[in-house]
Amino acid sequence: MESIVTLLHVVMAIISLSSTNGTLCTLQAETEQQKLFKDGDIIIGGIFPFHRGWENTDASYIVKPSPMNCVSLDLRSFQFSQSLIFAIEEINNSSSLLPGVSLGYKVYDTCGSTGMGVKVAMALINGNENSTLNEQCAKPAQVQAIIGEAHSSISMAIAKSVGPFSIPMISPYSTCECLSDKRKYPSFLRTIPSDYYQSRAMAEMVKQFGWTWVGAIRRDDDYGNSGMAAFTEAAEQLGVCLEYSLPFFTTYSREKVLRIIQQIKSSTSRVIVIFVPDWDLEMLLNVFYEHNITGYQWVGTEAWISDSTVARLDKHKILQGAIGLAIPKTTVTGLKEFILDINPLKSAGRDIFTEFWETLFKCKYSAQNDSKEQSVCTGQEKLSEMENEFTDMTLMPIFSNIYKGVYAVAHTLHSLFGCTQTCPTKKQPDPFTVLEHLKRVRFKTKEGEEVYFDKNGDPVAKYEIINWQTVEDQHEFVTVGLYDSSFPAHSRLSVKMASIVWAQNTNQVPVSVCSESCPPGTRKAVQKGKPICCFDCIPCAEGEISNMTDLIKCERCYQDFWSNPHRTECIKKEIEFLSYEETMGILLTAVSITGTFMTIIIAIIFFKFKNTPIVKANNSELSFLLLFSLALCFLCSLTFIGQPSEWSCVLRHTAFGITFVLCISCVLGKTIVVLMAFRATLPGSNVMKWFGPLQQRLSVLAFTLIQVLICILWLTTSPPFPFKNIKHYKEKIILECQLGSAVGFWAVLGYIGLLALLCFVLAFLARKLPDNFNEAKFITFSMLIFCAVWITFIPAYVSSPGKFTVAVEIFAILASSFGLLFCIFLPKCYIIILKPEKNTKKQMMSKVPVK
Repeated sequence: MESIVTLLHVVMAIISLSSTNGTLCTLQAETEQQKLFKDGDIIIGGIFPFHRGWENTDASYIVKPSPMNCVSLDLRSFQFSQSLIFAIEEINNSSSLLPGVSLGYKVYDTCGSTGMGVKVAMALINGNENSTLNEQCAKPAQVQAIIGEAHSSISMAIAKSVGPFSIPMISPYSTCECLSDKRKYPSFLRTIPSDYYQSRAMAEMVKQFGWTWVGAIRRDDDYGNSGMAAFTEAAEQLGVCLEYSLPFFTTYSREKVLRIIQQIKSSTSRVIVIFVPDWDLEMLLNVFYEHNITGYQWVGTEAWISDSTVARLDKHKILQGAIGLAIPKTTVTGLKEFILDINPLKSAGRDIFTEFWETLFKCKYSAQNDSKEQSVCTGQEKLSEMENEFTDMTLMPIFSNIYKGVYAVAHTLHSLFGCTQTCPTKKQPDPFTVLEHLKRVRFKTKEGEEVYFDKNGDPVAKYEIINWQTVEDQHEFVTVGLYDSSFPAHSRLSVKMASIVWAQNTNQVPVSVCSESCPPGTRKAVQKGKPICCFDCIPCAEGEISNMTDLIKCERCYQDFWSNPHRTECIKKEIEFLSYEETMGILLTAVSITGTFMTIIIAIIFFKFKNTPIVKANNSELSFLLLFSLALCFLCSLTFIGQPSEWSCVLRHTAFGITFVLCISCVLGKTIVVLMAFRATLPGSNVMKWFGPLQQRLSVLAFTLIQVLICILWLTTSPPFPFKNIKHYKEKIILECQLGSAVGFWAVLGYIGLLALLCFVLAFLARKLPDNFNEAKFITFSMLIFCAVWITFIPAYVSSPGKFTVAVEIFAILASSFGLLFCIFLPKCYIIILKPEKNTKKQMMSKVPVK
């Protein structure tokens, strides 16, 4: 219905402006909406909602619509009007600002109607509201600027209508972000910050309190929808999600309101952001109480958070603990006293004054008093005895905005006229010129506050953070923080957390989250089909950490680090190698040293009994060389223990390869000697001359030199080197000796195996020779053990991880060394020490009887 009325009023207003070529006027505009008036050289217009609503009229297009009947007087608008009148009177009485020029005003009522707002705006800029027939409609504009309106939606309609005429419009209370668009609203300015900043400030505040899951109620108009859209955008950037955003308007049916209540009750969020003006919230409070909507943490805008009327109406303390943003408190010297002085209203508008008086004192003048229950107005009622909206000064910041708007126009005209002692002209300036100068005006009020507009026509955004606290069963507004958009982003918001009293009168910050915060050691995983604020906490994978709460991604540790069991920090990976300090290293070292001492003891025994037949018969020179090489074999296992280094990696493999070849060469030499000795006993044999002591030494030397050449070739092409193995175990580093050339390593092992196999075959062939003490069978056993150990070693070496690879290699070295030592030398030591009667030449030369 209102949209139809709006369209009709706009069309009629345009018709009144279209006759600029001398066409006679055909519209007699109504004057009922003009409430306050004072003549002057320059007129400033005022548009305020003196009434909160209107009665529906006939819009059938059959008859001319009847005048709008406005209802429900709003005393706040009288405070706004008094602020405008105060500023104009103060300027008129000033000798420094616009000297010699008197300012007048025309203040209109919109009744909260967009259509009426456009209509009265047209009346202000056209000046033809009293036109009669046969009079031209081409009069100049009657006002240089318009102060108003309070509603963003009405301000948008008015600003769009007056914009093409470049008539400045300064609003003290319209905060919609959309009004900053200079392409749509080129002549709109305001002395209250845009909701762009308020929405972001609220989002930052909600985030600082740890609320990531909130609900919202918005007025279903441009103010609420635009403000909530800006809040939603800012909140999403900060990781805050809206569980719901419910529209509300005063004309909503009961069914729609009940759906809002049901949504709130079924939700899990405990914080509700309310983007509605004060009069809407007054209606909602009764509904909230009726349906027991209590215990929620309310977050409010400047439209109601510091409104004492709302606080008084909240008798059931539903909004207790509410927190929100308010225009910073300010004072204008003399303004409070002027507002409470009703005489300026009485002289400026008698028609509206009667209705104002009756509403203020809740009485009726006798001529109009049809109700016996209502008192009669005497005209002598004392305002000082009243306590209501009109006497309440909590909206002083808005009154100050009106005051600053009027002064901005005055300073602009003063500069435009070039006033000094007096203004040289009273000629009406061009509206476009006034607008351009107004955009650049900069001045200080008498309280020292600097006033100017940015490129969007907005002031610097500054807010106080207000907290509703209950004192003696009454709400009090306590300032608990500040927000200043001129500060750097990280320091714009400051809150005294300890000073806040939250919902249900608690000092504990309410919790309103969809999912509890993910602790360190976990990451967030968004739940499918739900907002990002609803998530599961997934433990970080091995090797990854999160050391903060609510991280969406775990960080991977650097190569030499690994995650601790709680996945909260990266710790240095455990370095693994076979050390002398651990049990396995100690045992292997002890066995190695034991083997060395046993070898030395046997060598001492052999040296002591070197002239005995058993020592001489077994080639004492090769025996001592074999004992020496066995001692080296035992000792070379020690090079495999300890942290690998460049020298130890080279030494361990070459020492092992050469000493074992030396050892096997000696055994091979002894085996050949046994075979040759048996051959020498045959008639006509002369083979021993080809394998005497010199040949034995040369054969050992030749076999060993071949291994030395293999080792040299290996070390020259690609030698072993220390290596950090991080692939086998993820949580620790294995320090090992990389082989360098695998071919070189297996060539060394292969050569040892080849000699061992040859020795085993020869010894096996000589095992049944008819000597009483045949060494070949002991060599056969030793080579059998040797080959078995090293054949087993190969798969164990390949499959063993980390330090166990080294342990397997050491075990193979020690086992094969002990096998040679025990099989070859223990039987001889047994005879030397325990059976000396067998240690004779006769016993050594005797033949074993053939079976």
